[in-house]
Amino acid sequence: MATYRIAVLPGDGIGQEVTPEAVRVLKAVGKGAGVGFEFEQALVGGAAIDATGHPLAPGTLDLCRRSHAILFGAVGGPKWDTVAHERRPERGLLALRKELDLYANLRPAKCFPMLVDASPLKRSVVEGTDLMVIRELTGGLYFGEPRGVERLADGGARAVNTMVYTSREIERIARTAFEVARKRRKRLASVDKANVLVVSQLWREVVTRVARDYPDVTLEHVLVDNCAMALVHRPSRFDTIVTENTFGDILSDEAAILAGSMGMLPSASLGGSVALYEPVHGTAPDIAGKGIANPIAAILSTAMLLRYTLSLEKDADRVERAVVRVLEQGHRTADIAGPGARTVGTKEMADLIVRDVEDQY
Repeated sequence: MATYRIAVLPGDGIGQEVTPEAVRVLKAVGKGAGVGFEFEQALVGGAAIDATGHPLAPGTLDLCRRSHAILFGAVGGPKWDTVAHERRPERGLLALRKELDLYANLRPAKCFPMLVDASPLKRSVVEGTDLMVIRELTGGLYFGEPRGVERLADGGARAVNTMVYTSREIERIARTAFEVARKRRKRLASVDKANVLVVSQLWREVVTRVARDYPDVTLEHVLVDNCAMALVHRPSRFDTIVTENTFGDILSDEAAILAGSMGMLPSASLGGSVALYEPVHGTAPDIAGKGIANPIAAILSTAMLLRYTLSLEKDADRVERAVVRVLEQGHRTADIAGPGARTVGTKEMADLIVRDVEDQY
Protein backbone atom coordinates (compact mmCIF):
# COMPACT_ATOMS: atom_id res chain seq x y z
CA MET A 1 0.00 0.00 0.00
CA ALA A 2 1.33 3.41 -0.97
CA THR A 3 1.83 5.73 2.00
CA TYR A 4 2.06 9.52 1.75
CA ARG A 5 3.37 11.94 4.36
CA ILE A 6 1.29 15.11 4.67
CA ALA A 7 2.63 18.11 6.59
CA VAL A 8 -0.30 19.76 8.39
CA LEU A 9 0.10 23.47 9.14
CA PRO A 10 -3.20 24.79 10.58
CA GLY A 11 -1.78 28.23 11.40
CA ASP A 12 -4.12 30.70 13.08
CA GLY A 13 -7.79 31.61 13.47
CA ILE A 14 -10.21 29.44 11.54
CA GLY A 15 -7.24 27.69 9.96
CA GLN A 16 -7.12 25.69 13.20
CA GLU A 17 -10.80 24.74 12.75
CA VAL A 18 -11.06 23.87 9.06
CA THR A 19 -7.73 22.08 8.62
CA PRO A 20 -8.60 19.15 10.94
CA GLU A 21 -11.81 18.64 8.94
CA ALA A 22 -9.79 18.48 5.70
CA VAL A 23 -7.55 15.87 7.35
CA ARG A 24 -10.66 13.82 8.18
CA VAL A 25 -11.65 13.84 4.51
CA LEU A 26 -8.21 12.60 3.48
CA LYS A 27 -8.43 9.85 6.09
CA ALA A 28 -11.78 8.77 4.63
CA VAL A 29 -10.24 8.69 1.15
CA GLY A 30 -7.28 6.70 2.44
CA LYS A 31 -9.51 4.11 4.07
CA GLY A 32 -11.71 3.76 1.00
CA ALA A 33 -8.96 3.79 -1.62
CA GLY A 34 -6.48 1.66 0.29
CA VAL A 35 -3.96 4.50 0.49
CA GLY A 36 -1.91 5.27 3.58
CA PHE A 37 -1.57 8.79 4.95
CA GLU A 38 0.82 9.90 7.67
CA PHE A 39 -0.03 13.34 9.10
CA GLU A 40 2.51 15.40 11.02
CA GLN A 41 1.60 18.81 12.38
CA ALA A 42 3.88 21.86 12.68
CA LEU A 43 3.65 25.54 13.63
CA VAL A 44 3.49 28.52 11.29
CA GLY A 45 2.26 32.11 11.50
CA GLY A 46 1.09 33.64 14.75
CA ALA A 47 1.01 30.28 16.50
CA ALA A 48 4.70 29.86 15.67
CA ILE A 49 5.49 33.40 16.86
CA ASP A 50 3.81 32.69 20.20
CA ALA A 51 5.68 29.43 20.67
CA THR A 52 9.10 30.21 19.17
CA GLY A 53 9.30 33.94 18.37
CA HIS A 54 9.46 33.26 14.64
CA PRO A 55 6.63 33.02 12.03
CA LEU A 56 8.18 29.83 10.65
CA ALA A 57 8.97 27.56 13.57
CA PRO A 58 12.27 25.64 13.57
CA GLY A 59 11.69 22.28 11.93
CA THR A 60 8.61 23.31 9.96
CA LEU A 61 10.46 23.90 6.69
CA ASP A 62 12.35 20.62 7.06
CA LEU A 63 9.10 18.73 7.68
CA CYS A 64 7.62 20.27 4.54
CA ARG A 65 10.63 19.24 2.48
CA ARG A 66 10.32 15.65 3.73
CA SER A 67 6.60 15.46 2.92
CA HIS A 68 4.69 14.59 -0.22
CA ALA A 69 2.38 17.59 0.22
CA ILE A 70 1.47 20.38 2.65
CA LEU A 71 -2.02 21.05 3.96
CA PHE A 72 -2.10 24.68 5.10
CA GLY A 73 -4.74 26.63 7.04
CA ALA A 74 -4.32 30.40 7.32
CA VAL A 75 -2.04 32.83 9.16
CA GLY A 76 -2.36 36.23 10.80
CA GLY A 77 -4.73 38.19 13.00
CA PRO A 78 -5.02 41.40 15.05
CA LYS A 79 -3.01 39.87 17.90
CA TRP A 80 0.18 40.17 15.83
CA ASP A 81 -0.51 43.50 14.08
CA THR A 82 2.18 45.29 16.09
CA VAL A 83 4.91 42.71 15.43
CA ALA A 84 7.84 43.98 13.34
CA HIS A 85 7.13 43.65 9.61
CA GLU A 86 9.78 41.00 8.95
CA ARG A 87 8.40 38.84 11.77
CA ARG A 88 4.69 39.13 10.94
CA PRO A 89 2.73 35.85 10.66
CA GLU A 90 2.42 36.23 6.89
CA ARG A 91 6.20 36.08 6.55
CA GLY A 92 6.04 32.41 7.50
CA LEU A 93 3.88 31.62 4.46
CA LEU A 94 5.99 33.82 2.19
CA ALA A 95 9.12 32.02 3.38
CA LEU A 96 7.57 28.65 2.55
CA ARG A 97 6.65 29.84 -0.94
CA LYS A 98 10.15 31.15 -1.55
CA GLU A 99 12.14 28.30 0.01
CA LEU A 100 10.05 25.61 -1.70
CA ASP A 101 9.93 27.53 -5.01
CA LEU A 102 6.12 27.45 -5.10
CA TYR A 103 5.84 29.83 -8.01
CA ALA A 104 2.45 28.81 -9.45
CA ASN A 105 -0.73 29.39 -7.46
CA LEU A 106 -3.87 27.83 -8.95
CA ARG A 107 -7.14 29.29 -7.69
CA PRO A 108 -10.32 27.91 -9.25
CA ALA A 109 -13.51 29.96 -8.89
CA LYS A 110 -16.68 28.11 -9.79
CA CYS A 111 -20.26 29.15 -9.18
CA PHE A 112 -22.12 26.01 -8.13
CA PRO A 113 -25.69 26.09 -9.51
CA MET A 114 -27.25 25.71 -6.06
CA LEU A 115 -25.23 28.70 -4.76
CA VAL A 116 -26.01 31.18 -7.53
CA ASP A 117 -28.13 33.25 -5.15
CA ALA A 118 -25.39 33.28 -2.49
CA SER A 119 -23.42 35.75 -4.61
CA PRO A 120 -24.30 39.44 -4.19
CA LEU A 121 -24.15 39.73 -7.99
CA LYS A 122 -27.14 39.06 -10.23
CA ARG A 123 -27.90 35.48 -11.23
CA SER A 124 -27.50 36.46 -14.89
CA VAL A 125 -23.94 37.62 -14.15
CA VAL A 126 -22.53 34.72 -12.14
CA GLU A 127 -24.41 31.80 -13.66
CA GLY A 128 -22.08 29.51 -15.57
CA THR A 129 -18.88 30.95 -14.08
CA ASP A 130 -16.04 28.41 -14.06
CA LEU A 131 -12.59 29.97 -14.20
CA MET A 132 -9.05 29.36 -12.98
CA VAL A 133 -6.77 32.16 -11.82
CA ILE A 134 -3.07 31.29 -12.05
CA ARG A 135 -1.04 33.68 -9.93
CA GLU A 136 2.75 33.96 -10.05
CA LEU A 137 3.73 33.49 -6.42
CA THR A 138 7.43 34.10 -5.77
CA GLY A 139 8.19 37.35 -7.61
CA GLY A 140 6.90 40.88 -7.97
CA LEU A 141 6.25 43.39 -5.19
CA TYR A 142 6.06 40.74 -2.48
CA PHE A 143 9.73 39.77 -2.85
CA GLY A 144 11.42 42.50 -4.92
CA GLU A 145 14.42 44.44 -3.65
CA PRO A 146 15.04 47.14 -2.57
CA ARG A 147 12.25 47.31 -0.02
CA GLY A 148 11.76 49.05 3.30
CA VAL A 149 11.10 52.37 5.03
CA GLU A 150 13.59 55.23 5.10
CA ARG A 151 13.27 57.95 7.75
CA LEU A 152 13.84 61.40 6.27
CA ALA A 153 15.61 64.40 7.77
CA ASP A 154 12.41 66.45 7.72
CA GLY A 155 10.72 63.96 10.04
CA GLY A 156 8.82 62.22 7.29
CA ALA A 157 9.44 58.83 5.78
CA ARG A 158 9.83 57.17 2.37
CA ALA A 159 8.63 53.61 1.78
CA VAL A 160 9.76 51.45 -1.15
CA ASN A 161 8.60 48.20 -2.68
CA THR A 162 10.02 47.01 -5.98
CA MET A 163 8.23 45.05 -8.68
CA VAL A 164 10.80 42.80 -10.34
CA TYR A 165 10.41 39.94 -12.82
CA THR A 166 12.92 38.11 -14.97
CA SER A 167 12.01 36.60 -18.32
CA ARG A 168 12.66 33.14 -16.81
CA GLU A 169 10.11 33.74 -14.02
CA ILE A 170 7.52 34.93 -16.51
CA GLU A 171 8.14 32.08 -18.92
CA ARG A 172 7.70 29.31 -16.37
CA ILE A 173 4.40 30.67 -15.02
CA ALA A 174 3.21 31.24 -18.60
CA ARG A 175 3.96 27.64 -19.53
CA THR A 176 2.10 26.42 -16.46
CA ALA A 177 -0.88 28.55 -17.48
CA PHE A 178 -0.90 27.31 -21.07
CA GLU A 179 -0.74 23.70 -19.88
CA VAL A 180 -3.68 24.27 -17.52
CA ALA A 181 -5.67 26.10 -20.20
CA ARG A 182 -5.00 23.24 -22.60
CA LYS A 183 -6.75 20.86 -20.16
CA ARG A 184 -9.69 23.23 -19.72
CA ARG A 185 -11.40 25.17 -22.52
CA LYS A 186 -8.20 26.28 -24.29
CA ARG A 187 -8.58 30.01 -23.63
CA LEU A 188 -5.98 32.02 -21.71
CA ALA A 189 -6.19 35.65 -20.61
CA SER A 190 -2.85 37.15 -19.61
CA VAL A 191 -3.44 40.11 -17.29
CA ASP A 192 -0.95 42.97 -16.99
CA LYS A 193 -0.61 46.78 -16.92
CA ALA A 194 1.52 47.08 -20.04
CA ASN A 195 0.24 50.57 -20.83
CA VAL A 196 2.04 51.90 -17.73
CA LEU A 197 4.50 49.40 -16.22
CA VAL A 198 7.78 48.39 -17.83
CA VAL A 199 7.61 45.09 -15.95
CA SER A 200 4.25 44.39 -17.59
CA GLN A 201 5.67 45.17 -21.00
CA LEU A 202 8.27 42.42 -20.50
CA TRP A 203 5.51 40.16 -19.15
CA ARG A 204 3.43 40.64 -22.30
CA GLU A 205 6.45 40.12 -24.56
CA VAL A 206 7.41 36.82 -22.92
CA VAL A 207 3.85 35.45 -22.73
CA THR A 208 3.35 36.26 -26.43
CA ARG A 209 6.54 34.37 -27.28
CA VAL A 210 5.56 31.32 -25.21
CA ALA A 211 2.15 31.27 -26.90
CA ARG A 212 3.80 30.15 -30.14
CA ASP A 213 4.39 26.75 -28.52
CA TYR A 214 0.66 26.39 -27.77
CA PRO A 215 -1.14 27.09 -31.06
CA ASP A 216 -4.22 25.22 -29.80
CA VAL A 217 -4.74 27.74 -26.97
CA THR A 218 -6.27 31.15 -27.73
CA LEU A 219 -4.38 33.94 -25.96
CA GLU A 220 -5.68 37.42 -25.17
CA HIS A 221 -3.96 40.23 -23.26
CA VAL A 222 -6.13 42.10 -20.76
CA LEU A 223 -5.23 45.18 -18.72
CA VAL A 224 -5.72 44.53 -15.01
CA ASP A 225 -8.28 47.30 -14.50
CA ASN A 226 -10.35 46.00 -17.41
CA CYS A 227 -10.10 42.47 -16.03
CA ALA A 228 -11.29 43.61 -12.59
CA MET A 229 -14.33 45.21 -14.19
CA ALA A 230 -15.07 42.21 -16.44
CA LEU A 231 -14.92 39.77 -13.50
CA VAL A 232 -17.98 41.40 -11.94
CA HIS A 233 -19.68 42.24 -15.23
CA ARG A 234 -19.23 39.15 -17.41
CA PRO A 235 -17.08 36.54 -15.59
CA SER A 236 -18.17 33.70 -17.87
CA ARG A 237 -16.04 35.20 -20.65
CA PHE A 238 -12.97 33.91 -18.79
CA ASP A 239 -11.61 30.38 -18.72
CA THR A 240 -8.00 30.57 -17.49
CA ILE A 241 -6.31 33.77 -16.24
CA VAL A 242 -2.58 34.18 -15.65
CA THR A 243 -1.07 37.19 -13.95
CA GLU A 244 1.67 38.43 -11.65
CA ASN A 245 1.72 38.18 -7.87
CA THR A 246 -0.06 41.35 -6.71
CA PHE A 247 -2.67 41.41 -9.48
CA GLY A 248 -3.34 37.71 -8.90
CA ASP A 249 -3.86 38.21 -5.18
CA ILE A 250 -6.45 40.93 -5.77
CA LEU A 251 -8.26 39.36 -8.73
CA SER A 252 -8.58 35.91 -7.17
CA ASP A 253 -10.05 37.43 -4.00
CA GLU A 254 -12.46 39.42 -6.15
CA ALA A 255 -13.47 36.16 -7.82
CA ALA A 256 -14.63 34.92 -4.41
CA ILE A 257 -17.91 36.79 -4.78
CA LEU A 258 -18.63 34.74 -7.90
CA ALA A 259 -18.63 31.56 -5.82
CA GLY A 260 -20.72 33.15 -3.07
CA SER A 261 -18.03 33.12 -0.39
CA MET A 262 -14.27 32.90 0.09
CA GLY A 263 -15.12 29.83 2.14
CA MET A 264 -15.74 28.01 -1.15
CA LEU A 265 -12.37 28.66 -2.80
CA PRO A 266 -9.45 26.19 -2.61
CA SER A 267 -5.97 26.70 -4.00
CA ALA A 268 -2.82 24.83 -4.95
CA SER A 269 0.70 26.26 -4.90
CA LEU A 270 2.95 24.28 -7.22
CA GLY A 271 6.44 24.46 -8.66
CA GLY A 272 8.96 22.79 -6.39
CA SER A 273 9.31 19.20 -5.24
CA VAL A 274 6.44 19.55 -2.75
CA ALA A 275 3.16 21.42 -3.25
CA LEU A 276 1.12 23.42 -0.75
CA TYR A 277 -2.69 23.32 -0.61
CA GLU A 278 -4.74 25.92 1.25
CA PRO A 279 -8.15 27.58 1.33
CA VAL A 280 -8.10 31.11 -0.10
CA HIS A 281 -9.88 32.60 2.91
CA GLY A 282 -7.88 34.14 5.72
CA THR A 283 -8.01 33.57 9.46
CA ALA A 284 -11.40 35.34 9.89
CA PRO A 285 -10.71 36.43 13.49
CA ASP A 286 -14.30 37.70 13.83
CA ILE A 287 -15.67 34.14 13.71
CA ALA A 288 -12.65 32.16 14.93
CA GLY A 289 -13.46 29.78 17.77
CA LYS A 290 -17.22 29.83 17.13
CA GLY A 291 -17.37 26.60 15.13
CA ILE A 292 -19.21 28.22 12.22
CA ALA A 293 -16.42 28.57 9.63
CA ASN A 294 -16.99 27.01 6.21
CA PRO A 295 -14.65 24.00 5.80
CA ILE A 296 -15.46 23.48 2.11
CA ALA A 297 -12.51 25.48 0.74
CA ALA A 298 -10.12 23.43 2.88
CA ILE A 299 -11.86 20.20 1.83
CA LEU A 300 -11.76 21.14 -1.86
CA SER A 301 -8.06 21.87 -1.36
CA THR A 302 -7.63 18.20 -0.44
CA ALA A 303 -9.25 17.30 -3.76
CA MET A 304 -6.61 19.43 -5.50
CA LEU A 305 -3.93 17.63 -3.45
CA LEU A 306 -5.25 14.26 -4.57
CA ARG A 307 -5.37 15.44 -8.18
CA TYR A 308 -2.16 17.43 -8.62
CA THR A 309 0.29 15.76 -6.23
CA LEU A 310 -0.92 12.16 -5.90
CA SER A 311 -2.57 11.78 -9.34
CA LEU A 312 -5.57 10.13 -7.65
CA GLU A 313 -8.08 11.61 -10.09
CA LYS A 314 -11.03 9.36 -9.20
CA ASP A 315 -10.60 10.03 -5.50
CA ALA A 316 -10.41 13.78 -6.14
CA ASP A 317 -13.66 13.45 -8.10
CA ARG A 318 -15.26 11.66 -5.14
CA VAL A 319 -14.42 14.51 -2.77
CA GLU A 320 -15.78 17.11 -5.19
CA ARG A 321 -18.95 15.06 -5.76
CA ALA A 322 -19.47 14.77 -2.01
CA VAL A 323 -19.32 18.56 -1.64
CA VAL A 324 -21.80 19.08 -4.47
CA ARG A 325 -24.24 16.48 -3.12
CA VAL A 326 -24.21 17.91 0.40
CA LEU A 327 -24.90 21.36 -1.01
CA GLU A 328 -27.66 19.95 -3.22
CA GLN A 329 -29.28 18.55 -0.08
CA GLY A 330 -29.59 22.13 1.18
CA HIS A 331 -26.93 22.12 3.90
CA ARG A 332 -25.17 25.46 4.33
CA THR A 333 -22.68 27.11 6.64
CA ALA A 334 -23.55 30.66 7.71
CA ASP A 335 -21.51 32.37 4.98
CA ILE A 336 -23.52 30.78 2.16
CA ALA A 337 -26.88 30.32 3.91
CA GLY A 338 -29.92 31.84 2.29
CA PRO A 339 -33.57 31.88 3.35
CA GLY A 340 -34.79 28.42 4.30
CA ALA A 341 -31.31 26.84 4.27
CA ARG A 342 -30.34 24.17 6.78
CA THR A 343 -27.51 25.99 8.52
CA VAL A 344 -24.79 23.79 10.02
CA GLY A 345 -21.48 24.41 11.72
CA THR A 346 -17.93 23.57 10.69
CA LYS A 347 -17.87 20.04 12.08
CA GLU A 348 -21.42 19.22 10.96
CA MET A 349 -20.67 20.23 7.37
CA ALA A 350 -17.50 18.12 7.40
CA ASP A 351 -19.44 15.18 8.91
CA LEU A 352 -21.85 15.24 5.98
CA ILE A 353 -19.07 15.40 3.39
CA VAL A 354 -17.00 12.67 5.07
CA ARG A 355 -20.05 10.40 5.19
CA ASP A 356 -20.73 10.95 1.49
CA VAL A 357 -17.08 10.23 0.62
CA GLU A 358 -17.22 7.00 2.65
CA ASP A 359 -20.45 5.95 0.93
CA GLN A 360 -18.80 6.22 -2.49
CA TYR A 361 -16.34 3.38 -1.78
